[in-house]
Amino acid sequence: MDDAIPEDLIAGPHAVSAALKAHPETIDCVWVAKERADDRVHGILTLARSAHVVVRRTPRAALDRLAPGLAHQGVLARRRPVERPREEDLAAHLQGLERPLVLVLDGVQDPHNLGACLRSAEAAGVDLVIVPRHARAPLSAVASRAACGAAERIPLYEVANLARALRVLKDAGLWLIGATADADQSLHTCVLPTPTAWVLGGEGSGLRRLTREACDLLVRIPMCGQAESLNVSVATGLCLFESVRARSIKAPSSPEIALTPINL
Repeated sequence: MDDAIPEDLIAGPHAVSAALKAHPETIDCVWVAKERADDRVHGILTLARSAHVVVRRTPRAALDRLAPGLAHQGVLARRRPVERPREEDLAAHLQGLERPLVLVLDGVQDPHNLGACLRSAEAAGVDLVIVPRHARAPLSAVASRAACGAAERIPLYEVANLARALRVLKDAGLWLIGATADADQSLHTCVLPTPTAWVLGGEGSGLRRLTREACDLLVRIPMCGQAESLNVSVATGLCLFESVRARSIKAPSSPEIALTPINL
């Protein structure tokens, strides 16, 4: 079903609104179902018109034909070809960050998972996301909808050679931490080095061998039930927010001691 949906579509009021706010210049057209006339739609129409984006009111059935099987809720947008950050600019981007937090996704195949990972990444304050150019889910309308606007806001590097990108991260001083079910160290007990690049693998297969070998540290998420592993988007959220938690812990300051004045 997802393969029949054009990759340049953005579906759903939340995703379309986020795209219009973040990068209105990339939006070519917005379609809104004639059946919708609520405040949320009025807000989208206002954003589109203020950005001089073409707006078309059309029957919901026409939107269903345009994006078959997609839960668009009566709102669709079409993006122009988006120029993503260039792989050769990755090193310079990292140099401009004070204490970078990066997410690397090694072969996530499901667009829902890709979108959910981007949503978690933005919520955790990730500076940029790296994905391989091939052998992964496309950043389709399904992924954009699952990302709830994060796909339009977070820098996403599509790299031709993931191993080379990992070396760039290392050269920039980042620690590569891979999440895998058979790691010796637990996410909740190990000391997470910073700056950090979290590396997570695709559904089922996990981290590829070369990607795993490139990591400085491997950790596992402790499991209490009978499930052997977590969905990659859930695992991504847990790992990223463990970094958020660790960074929020401040070293205790020295107590101030009140001294009695000495009268000379």
